[in-house]
Formats: sequence, C-alpha cells, structure tokens
Amino acid sequence: MAGRTVRRTRSGESLSHDRTSWRRGRSALAGVLLTAVLAGCGTASGDTGIAVPTFPAEQSGAAQAGREPIPIALPTDCVQLMDPEQAGALFGQVLGSVSVQSVRGVPEASVNRTERTACTYRAGGQAQAFGGVRNSGPVLFQLNIGRYGDTASATRQWQLNTNAERGSATASRDITVGSVPGVLVERPDEATLALVYGVDTLTFILPVAAPGQTRSAAETLPDLAQRIIPALTPTQPPSARPTPAAPPAAPAPQAGTGAAGSARGTT
Repeated sequence: MAGRTVRRTRSGESLSHDRTSWRRGRSALAGVLLTAVLAGCGTASGDTGIAVPTFPAEQSGAAQAGREPIPIALPTDCVQLMDPEQAGALFGQVLGSVSVQSVRGVPEASVNRTERTACTYRAGGQAQAFGGVRNSGPVLFQLNIGRYGDTASATRQWQLNTNAERGSATASRDITVGSVPGVLVERPDEATLALVYGVDTLTFILPVAAPGQTRSAAETLPDLAQRIIPALTPTQPPSARPTPAAPPAAPAPQAGTGAAGSARGTT
C-alpha cells in the first residue's frame, strides 16, 4: 500500500489497527485524568457558605439512630468539634492538607475547672496533602475549651479572662454569637474571641497571617463559633445546657488564597 507502512505479526495479522486503538485509549485516559485533577483543584477555594450545623434539643445527649449516646464530657479529639476538611474548605486550603492537633488539659480545682481541651488547626499545603509531615504547617486557628463544675464558675472565669485580655488589646468590644455572650479582642498579630456557653468557656485565636484568610476577624471568628458550639451542646450536663438559638444565615462564599504558634492558656 502506497504511503503507509503496515507491520505484520508472524501469523500475518496487521498491527496498524491495534496501534490506532492504543493511541485512542491513551488519549481518552489522559482526558479522564485531567478532568479528575481539575475537579480536585476546585475544592481549594474557600467556601464560607457551608451550612451551620444544628442539633435538635430532643436528640441532644441521647442515642440517635444507630449511634451510641454522646458522653457528657468534652470531646477528646478535636475532629469531633470540626473536621479538618471543613476547616480547610472555610480557609480555602487544598483538600487533605489541613490537620488538627488535640491536647487534653488537667483539672484546676481552685477555679472549679473539671476539663480542658486545646485544638490547633494547621495548613500543610500540597506536601501534607500527599503524605507529608502533619501538624507542622502555619496555624489557621486555635481553640481552647474549659469545662467547669457549674455555670457560675464558667462565667466568673470568663470575666476574669476577658478583663485580662482587654488589658493588652489594641481594640476590644462586646459581641454576641447568636445568644452567646463574648468579647472580641484584637492585636497587631492576632484576634481573640472569648465566649461563655453554659458550663464551658471557649477562646478562639485567629492569627492575622492565617493562610487563606480573606475576611475580617469579626466575621471569621463568630462563624467558627457558630459551627463548633452545636457540637458542644449535647456534651454538657442537661441541666446546664443553654436554650439553643437559631443560627443566622450562612455568609456568602468568598474565594480563599493559598505562623505557627502554641495555644494560649486563657480558658
């Protein structure tokens, strides 16, 4: 055949058709892989429109369908409060690149504190997403939770903590998150939101340099609180649980972009 070279096997069969089919299959496979990569990259944009979770009061602390009863104690793993993937989505991080470190504190009888949990969420970037060292990247945010023997003790410690925080602040103001009272404290390098909720005090710390942070601290910190507080409600003693307030509408989605510290003991 003129202008075309056709190899034949020892049995005399032509390889021309097999080569054409192999090339077509390789092109189709490349297209599938490209589509998968593009779909994965789409998850790296910050999605602050993720719905705020709620827990119906009648199900709090009780066994739900197919689940064990929720222990009346602070969670020992911060993943139970906010999954790293949700934190990554809120800060516009690559899928699988955010880790969380949980540290259990000790009781403090002098202030009637019975438990303490500290959470540090970090962004590890592409290296962590593909198996790199975890809990070593820049801090997204930190959360310290203290649990007290009664609501009066929690409120008293919250007042002491917030008065101390105001002393070193460049700006501070009282705010409410739903119906939960809090104090927002701002400094040149970070912002802090301190809340008292039932028998718990919560201290959120947001570094100014947090990766993917595109909103003000006054927007980001209350948003984080609204997502984490519902997970605490069923872990509190039933007699101490505040009446849950309806969460406000989720903020409009904003695009994310893409330094280490230690949790402060103000809770």
